Amino acid sequence: MKYYISDLKIIEGKEKKEIFDKLNLQFGIKKIPGKIFMRGKEKIFLFQGSFDEEKIRELEKISFIERVGVYLGKIEEYGIRLSIEGAQILKNEITKNVIILDEEEMKTWMMGHEVIKKTGITGFVILKYKEDMLGTGKASIDKITNFIPKSRRLKDRSIEK
Repeated sequence: MKYYISDLKIIEGKEKKEIFDKLNLQFGIKKIPGKIFMRGKEKIFLFQGSFDEEKIRELEKISFIERVGVYLGKIEEYGIRLSIEGAQILKNEITKNVIILDEEEMKTWMMGHEVIKKTGITGFVILKYKEDMLGTGKASIDKITNFIPKSRRLKDRSIEK
């Protein structure tokens, strides 16, 4: 059963199973600690609060709710691209398609650059440095494409004057 709160949608039933199946196939995720909401057709949010659907609908009558929970990721043509927070929240559930970076690769990644690395994987991967999940990239034959928003990147000291 789906409830619509403006264009904020609680994901249940078949749609929820499809999202879980994709996350399991891509990253080995077997469970998600909370409820899944969507805004529009692609943005996924994870809500771990104590409000139930009825309470959220009541709040919507009083005030516009832009989103519920934490931005988990985005449904794209090639699968689900987890956000940085999504990768961190699901850290203990992610069991596959994890690429371990060394310190230099981590710095390159955090500055927003592609990482030149042969992974043997194509598609979305989770980047990890030591115990930290750094987000999702898209692996191809010899590189990993970066999706870190400009506002969240480390300053690239190599291009400073």
